[in-house]
Amino acid sequence: MSVLVIDALHKTYGTGPGTVTALEEISITTRPGEVLCIVGPSGCGKTTLLRCAAGLLPPTSGSASLDGRVITAPPRSMALVFQDYSRSLLPWATVHTNVVLPLMSRRIPRAVRDDLATEALRSVGLDGEGSRHPWELSAGMQQRVAIARALAYQPRILLLDEPFASVDAQTRADLQDLLLEVWHHARLTMLFVTHDIDEAAYVADRIVVLTASPARVKETVDVDLGRPRDQIETRALPEFIKLRSRIFASVKAEAARQSTVGTRRSEPLEDAGSGNPEEHDNQS
Repeated sequence: MSVLVIDALHKTYGTGPGTVTALEEISITTRPGEVLCIVGPSGCGKTTLLRCAAGLLPPTSGSASLDGRVITAPPRSMALVFQDYSRSLLPWATVHTNVVLPLMSRRIPRAVRDDLATEALRSVGLDGEGSRHPWELSAGMQQRVAIARALAYQPRILLLDEPFASVDAQTRADLQDLLLEVWHHARLTMLFVTHDIDEAAYVADRIVVLTASPARVKETVDVDLGRPRDQIETRALPEFIKLRSRIFASVKAEAARQSTVGTRRSEPLEDAGSGNPEEHDNQS
């Protein structure tokens, strides 16, 4: 069985000689109830892929489907959590209102909406904080509000775009454990984009490594670390260290290749029209 299926997804920007290919024939399938992490070199197209999968960007070709239905707009059974929580939360609205807001479009009775918001806030450790405003909370608490809002929506799948990149290391570890606790109880399927390889190894069931831009799937790695996981014990396991090293080496190799390609493309053409075999590479 599968939940989200990304099939030969291709994304380009612009037309003619200025066309830029961001994603190239990417195919990924999520399994029900799994945490699937996506990693790759900086700027390779991870966020573009997530936005196409969410229906926020139209693919140039290929498709993303949820439960067999092609995604053309964000589905009701999907929720998203972004890195920049400060822009996704309304600073003038209370925490409770921020969590309830997406539910209003679903015509859910007010009492039910309030109950869903209260339960979602409780599940992320913010019970009793509903009357406060986002600007009164720490960065970690604000991201908990963003997660609570996604959970209150009762999604089948949760998409996360580097959700903990803007918080300190200790808060990040706490939020990772919170997310895994929420995942365990809600049995959600999660597609998690991160640039942090340790984070991917810690939270994931499988890790997809993308190549340098234009992004393609380089490899998919199973994470056989067992659950539940612990920030100290799990990270000390030889299996964790070996997995982290493998993923790091794979991503580093792509980052180096991306840097090399970028340098070659920035060099001025020499002997134009001479039939030099590198001429095509410089223009591609």
